[in-house]
Order: sequence, then C-alpha cells, then structure tokens
Amino acid sequence: MKNPWKKLAVAAALMASALAVQATEIREQTLRFAFQSIKEHPLGVGAQRFADLVASKSGGKITVKLFPNGTLGGDLQTVSALQGGVLDMTALSSGLLAGQVKEFALFDLPFMFSSGREADAIVDGPVGQQLGKMLQDKGLVSLGYWELGFRNLTNSRHAVASLDDFKGLKVRVVQSPIYIDLFRALGTNPVPMPFPEVYGALESKAVDGQENPLKSIELSRFDEVQSHVTLTRHIYSPLSILIGRKSWERLNADEQKIIADAARESQAFQRQNARAEDEKSLATLKKRMKVTELPAAEVDKIRQRIQPVVDKYAASVGEPMMKQLQAELAKARAAK
Repeated sequence: MKNPWKKLAVAAALMASALAVQATEIREQTLRFAFQSIKEHPLGVGAQRFADLVASKSGGKITVKLFPNGTLGGDLQTVSALQGGVLDMTALSSGLLAGQVKEFALFDLPFMFSSGREADAIVDGPVGQQLGKMLQDKGLVSLGYWELGFRNLTNSRHAVASLDDFKGLKVRVVQSPIYIDLFRALGTNPVPMPFPEVYGALESKAVDGQENPLKSIELSRFDEVQSHVTLTRHIYSPLSILIGRKSWERLNADEQKIIADAARESQAFQRQNARAEDEKSLATLKKRMKVTELPAAEVDKIRQRIQPVVDKYAASVGEPMMKQLQAELAKARAAK
C-alpha cells in the first residue's frame, strides 16, 4: 500500500506551487491617469474611486497615479499620448472622440437626451458598447462611461433669456467641430480652446462666455469672472473611460480583469455623485450669479435654428446608428 502521507505531501507541494504562480500574476506597476478637471470635480472623484478599487483588487500591486487639472496637456494631447503609449489612461467628454470615430458625434447632438437616465440607457446599451469597440482600431480601449452632465452657458455681458440674446457673444467651446457649428448657428462667435485655458480667457475678456456643466462652472470659479448663467442644458456629455491599447496589451489577463472590473464598479458611484453635485452647484451658483431659465418657446426657437447642425452631424453618424439610437431612446422613455 502506498504511503498516504507522501500523497498529501505531493498535493500540498502542488498547491503551494499553484499559489506561488497565482501570487506572481499581478505585477507591481503604476498606471498614469490624466484628466482635465480638478480632483474635487466628479470626474476626479470618480478617478479616485477607480484608483482605490484597483489598489484593493490588486492587493496594492497596481497603483493608479492621477494627474488632474490638465497638467499633462489638453484632452486631444492626452488621447494622442494614450495612442503612443506615453500615457496610460484618461476620461474625457465622449463627443471629443468623434475625431477618432465619427459616430461618437451622436453624444454631442444638441437636445438629444432629456435626463441622465436616458443617457445611461444608451451608453450602457448596444450603442455605447458598439462605439467602444470601434476605438480598438484607433489605439484606444473603452472601459465604460462616467458622467460629465448637461452643459449650460455663462457669460459676463448680459442675461441670455432668448435666442436673440446669443447674438454677438464670443463663447469658448470644446475643440470639436459640432460645438463650433452649433454656437455659430446661434449667432455667437465660437472660440475653441483647451479647458485649462478658459479661466484666463474669461478673466482677460478674450472671450465673453463659455459652456460647461454646473459643477465645472462652480469648481472652476467661473463666477469670479462671469455674472450670468443660462440653464440651456443644450448637450449632455458622458465621459469615456479609456486606456491606451499599448498599455492594455502590456497587462496580462488577470491585470486586465482588475482594471475592467474597477472601471465598471466605479460607474454607478461616479454618476450618482455627479448628479447630486449638479444640484448642489445650482443652489450655490444662484447665490453668486444671475441664473436664467430659458422659456419653452425660446427653446423651440433654438431647436429650429440649430436643426441644420443636427442634420449635418446625424448624417455623419449614419442612418443605421441613428435609427438604433432612436429605438433605444424610445424604449427607455416607454419604461419610465
């Protein structure tokens, strides 16, 4: 009869060996995560939650180092750095990716979403997933979506309470063609520039105004150089969570799973935080600036004026994708 103790010893050795191999599968490393907002912004708060999740899931072996406030360059520079493998991760307004994949322009179509819940249905559904896959060939890997929120207009000249009030304002816009065309159609002089340069441009009067979600307006202290905010809610901006494909492919399967799981788990927290902070920011800004609600009749006029812009970029997105988007929106609205 064979010695049972020998069998146990062999089994224990095999188990120890397996555990040793498993323990070495997660390697010590640092991922650099750059973004435009300050760390207190919901984007920064989401990035910190993501970093904490990665640290926890990796047993402290993978560190996500955050570079907030555009310290490593603007959004477009950051995307290029991800593609080149110089930088690892970012989160940016999804519409900016239209320069990489034209279909991403659908996220910047004016007045497309009426609530964050509708946007969730799109970014978490087939449309959002399909768009994410399209980035692979551009050297980017999509890890999901956070929220930047609904964008609103501020300026230092006068209250904007009607379509006519837009005329002649010099407005800083995102470095994206659809924003330039949109604000030109409204009668303003759009000036594209990176976000970190906006405060200085407002302070020097190089531009009269800008447009951003309320939390960005508050945390950037634009109320110090702007006197009016109009609740236009003209565009809803999701945030694409990205890792460069070169960085992604340097990770082994277990490390990729940690990053993907952390990104997915951070989504609900980040979106909930962003929406709560938006409400708080509105209350704060009402104490510091003149807040104007656009009458429904003026919103209808604006929609009519910008329809050619919507048609132009809807065409670039393509009829199949637009039909799919409209079908998913109708389904989300019916489920209310």
